[in-house]
Amino acid sequence: MTTTRSRSTSGSRQSTWPFECSTPANAASATVFSGTPPPRLPVADLSFMEACRVSSMELLNFANGIAMGSRAPDRLFKILDVYEAVKDLMPEIEVLFADQYCLFLRNEAMGVWKRLGESIRGIFMELENLIRRDPAKAAVPGGGLHPITRYVMNYLRAACSRPTLEQVFDENVVPPVGVDRSLSSSSPLAVQMAWIMEVLESNLEAKSKIYRDPALSSVFMMNNGRYIVKKVKDDELGSLLGDDWVRKHTAKVRQYHVNYQRSSWNKILNALKLDNNNLSPNVASKALKEKLKLFNSQFEEICRTQSTWAIFDEQLKEELKLSVGATLLPAYRSFLGRFQNIQDIGKYAEKHVKFNVEDVEARIDGLFQGTAVSGSGRK
Repeated sequence: MTTTRSRSTSGSRQSTWPFECSTPANAASATVFSGTPPPRLPVADLSFMEACRVSSMELLNFANGIAMGSRAPDRLFKILDVYEAVKDLMPEIEVLFADQYCLFLRNEAMGVWKRLGESIRGIFMELENLIRRDPAKAAVPGGGLHPITRYVMNYLRAACSRPTLEQVFDENVVPPVGVDRSLSSSSPLAVQMAWIMEVLESNLEAKSKIYRDPALSSVFMMNNGRYIVKKVKDDELGSLLGDDWVRKHTAKVRQYHVNYQRSSWNKILNALKLDNNNLSPNVASKALKEKLKLFNSQFEEICRTQSTWAIFDEQLKEELKLSVGATLLPAYRSFLGRFQNIQDIGKYAEKHVKFNVEDVEARIDGLFQGTAVSGSGRK
């Protein structure tokens, strides 16, 4: 009495509903039992329900099992597939099961669809918990990109490529507690994405405190912050979160840059500061020799250490080198000029000068040669 449905529903998706009915509701069944066209007799509706019940419930139970299963983040796309399949079937279900005897099947299908949506939203709650539970134990060598940053951002990019996700979150308009108020007028999906990245940033801040060197801590935050901004700008996430979000987080990366330079190079710049020109030649000579000795020691140590640090983004790496050079080279050039003009030093200046200006420039160019990506996986 039943045949396999063949006509397509929304888009190119083939209907998987197990009953063909080319006339509204169950007109074919009504014709068999009454011998006349609709209106249907109640016995026809009852018969159609009995014929459909077992197969329909098997299909709905399968979808319900998916909805009630684990909410591990890696199940998101499988559940989205089932959600979309049930969504595409709902118009047919409402037509096929329009009578009173099939009402429970229609309600069950609607319930399964809603539970699938709840499961999808629950997966994002589990993703938040996964990020929070990621321990701040071992530091990423060289302040490079942390694996959790790469995982979360690639995950969010893939999730936002599914238009259905917007509908899923539109069904639940309660924003996460503590979310940025500037996003209160944004779509629920945008709020959810921003909140997850806020949780990620808090986790990264905790991880940055593992580093004993404040400059390396800033490099770590700069690397991960720059990666987050790039992933947002180059994808649907950028349209979702908006330009204000991008500007705000770009400013954060700039502040990490300032923090790095301040904690790393300010002490060297202090060593190059020129004292009162009224000092006697002997006193000035001794003071400048001490300053140059201190500079040589500090500069060599910083370059040796920071040559192993990592910057994943080539543009950012060049920006940092240029910034260091623009600050350090003029100060060093001025210092050498003063040093070489001291009468007691004169032609013996080269004996004390370990680095000429070109040497300093070359050492700066050798910074950040470490591996920037920790662990395995996609960039």
